[in-house]
Amino acid sequence: MADQGNKVLGTEKIPKLLLKFAVPCIMSLLISALYNIVDQIFIGNSPELGYFGNAATSVVFPLTVIAMAFTFALGDGAAAFLSICQGRNDTQNAHKAVGNSILICLIISLIFVLLGFPFIDHLLYFFGATSSTIGLAHDYFTIILLFIPAFMLGSMLNSIIRADGSPAFAMVQTSVGAVTNIILDPIFIFAFHWGIKGAAWATIIGQVLTLLIGVIYLFRTRTFRLKFASFNLNFPVFSNVVKLGISTFITQLAVVVIALVSNTMLVKYGSDSIYGADIPIATMGICSKVFSIVLNIAIGIVVGAQPILGYNIGAGKTDRVKETFRLTAIATVVVGVIITIITEAFPDIFINLFGVDSELYLEFARITFRIFLLGITLTCLVKVISIFFQAVGEPFKAAVVSLLRDLVCFVPLAMLLPNFMGITGVLWAAPIADTISVVVAVVLVRKFFRQLEHVNPSASTATIQPSQPGIIITIAREHGSQGKKIGELVAKSLNIPYYCKELTALAAEESGITKDYIKKVNSNDGQELAKELYLTTSPAKYAIEAQDAVLKTIAKRGSCVIVGRAADYVLRHHQPLLRVFIHAPQKFRIQNIMSMYGDSQKAAKKNLERADKNRADYYSLISGQKWGDIHNYDLCIDASLGKEQVVQAILDLAEQKSTPSTHSVK
Repeated sequence: MADQGNKVLGTEKIPKLLLKFAVPCIMSLLISALYNIVDQIFIGNSPELGYFGNAATSVVFPLTVIAMAFTFALGDGAAAFLSICQGRNDTQNAHKAVGNSILICLIISLIFVLLGFPFIDHLLYFFGATSSTIGLAHDYFTIILLFIPAFMLGSMLNSIIRADGSPAFAMVQTSVGAVTNIILDPIFIFAFHWGIKGAAWATIIGQVLTLLIGVIYLFRTRTFRLKFASFNLNFPVFSNVVKLGISTFITQLAVVVIALVSNTMLVKYGSDSIYGADIPIATMGICSKVFSIVLNIAIGIVVGAQPILGYNIGAGKTDRVKETFRLTAIATVVVGVIITIITEAFPDIFINLFGVDSELYLEFARITFRIFLLGITLTCLVKVISIFFQAVGEPFKAAVVSLLRDLVCFVPLAMLLPNFMGITGVLWAAPIADTISVVVAVVLVRKFFRQLEHVNPSASTATIQPSQPGIIITIAREHGSQGKKIGELVAKSLNIPYYCKELTALAAEESGITKDYIKKVNSNDGQELAKELYLTTSPAKYAIEAQDAVLKTIAKRGSCVIVGRAADYVLRHHQPLLRVFIHAPQKFRIQNIMSMYGDSQKAAKKNLERADKNRADYYSLISGQKWGDIHNYDLCIDASLGKEQVVQAILDLAEQKSTPSTHSVK
C-alpha cells in the first residue's frame, strides 16, 4: 500500500507539525532574501555612495525581477513537473523536463544580455534613474547583466534540487552564495574602494558559486539522470513546464509593475518636493527590503503548513484545517504586529542599518517606514491566505487574493493618490491596498470554511476481493461507450473481480482522504490550465497517489478487470496485462447518455465532451501521454459493434495474452 507517513499529517499535533515544516522554510527564504538586502546595507554605509548608491540599486531591482520571473517560472514549473514524474515513476520525461528548462533558461538569459547592453541607460531611466544616479546604476547593472545567465541558471537549479528531494542541499547552495556575498561586500566596497562595482562583483561571485554547486548536484541527482538527449527541445514536455510555472511568472511580473509605478511616481512627485527624486527612491528601496524580510517569514510559516493543510482538506478533517489556518494566521499576525510597533515607534533601528546621509534623508525615511509599512500585518495575512488557498486545492482563489493587493488595488492607488496628497500618496497606497485586499481575502476564507462545514465525509465500504494469479484487464473508455458494462460482462465471464467505482472507496481507505474529495479529483471540470493547476495541489496529489497505490495492491491480489483511473499506465509493468480502449461514434454515445441519464441531446453532447476532456486531462497528468492514443493499448475497439462482440474480442485477446506468445491488436 501507499506510504503511511502521510497519515501522520492527520494525527500528529498541529503545533508540532508546524514547527517541523515551517522552520526550515523560513530559514531558506530568509537566506534567499539576504541577496536582496546585503548590498544595500554596505552601499548605504559607504561615504562615497550613501543614499545615491541605494537609489541606484533600487532602480536596478525591477530589471532583475524580470529575469527572476522567467527563472522562477521555469524552475517552479520544472520542479512541479518533476514531482509529477516522480509520482508516475516517469524517468524519461523527468530528465527531458529538466534538460529543456535548463536549455530555455540559458537561451533567455543570453537574450537578456544581448538585448540589454544596447539599451542599458534607456532601461534605467525608464525604471526611475535620475541624472544623479544614472552613473552608479549603469556601473552596477552592467556587471549584473553580464553575469545574468549565472544568476538565472543557479536560481532555477535550486528549485529543481528541492523537487529532487534534496532540500538541505538546496539550502546549502543558496547559503554559500549569500555568505560569500556578505563576506566580499565590505572587502570590495571598503577595503578595495571599488564602490558600487564592488557590490556588484560580490553579488555575482556569490551567484556563480551558487550555479557551480547546482551544476555539481546534477551529477548526483536522485530521481533523474541528465544526458545529451535531455537538451533536445521537446515541446509537449516543455509546454507542461510552462503551464505549471505560469502562475509564478505572473506573480513576479506583478512585482515589476509595482516597482515601475512606484519609482515613476516617486521621481515625478519627489522632484516637486523638498526631498528631490533620489531620496524617495533610496528610502523606498530599503523599506521594500525590510518589507520582503518580514513577508518571507510569513510566507515561510504558511508554506511549511502546506502539506498539513493539503492532507487534512482531502481527509475531510475540517477541524484540523481550521486549527492549522488559525495557528498560521496567529503566528503571522504576531510577527506583523511586532514589526509594525518597531517601524512606527523606532524606525531608525532599520534605517540606520543602511546608513544616513542627511537629516532630510532621515526625515523622509521615517515617513516612508511609518506609512508604507503601516499595514504590513495585513499584507502578510493576505499572502498567507493566498498560499492557504493554493494548499487546499483552490489555485484560482489564491491568484485572485494575491493579485488583488498588488495589481488591482496598489497600482491604481499609487497613481491616483499623489494627485491629492503629493509624494506621500505613493506611500499611503500600500496600507489602503492592504486594508481592501484583506477584507476580500477574509470574506473568501470565511465562505470557504462555511462550505467545508456542510461537507460530510462519506465512509469507505469497498474491500479488495480475493482472486487467483492471472491476467489484469484494464479498460479505458469514452463517455457513453458502455465501457463499464462491458467490463462487468468480461469480469463475469472470467469469474474474476471487477473494479470501477469501488476504487474511490478503496483509495479513501488507503489514504485517509475522503471519497468525496477523490471523486472531485477524478471529475474536476474546468479549462486545461485550471485542471493542471488543480491536480498539482497537495491534496489532489495525495488522492492520486492513494489511487495508484490501491491499483498496484489490487494487481498483486490476482486477476481482475479495472475500469478507468489510468490503470493501464499505472500497471504497465505488470504481466500479464491487457490494455483496452473502448470508443464509439459520437451519435451512438449521445444516444446511450440520453437513455441512461435522461439528458436532452444538447445536454448529452455537452456532458460527453466534458467527461472525455476530464479523462484526457487526468490521464495526461498521470502518464504524460495522450489519452486514447492507439499506441498505449493492446486493443482499441468500437463499442457500436455490439456488447457481445466487444466482450468476446476482449476475452479472445485475454486468452492470447495469458499465453507465452502474445500479439497486440489495434
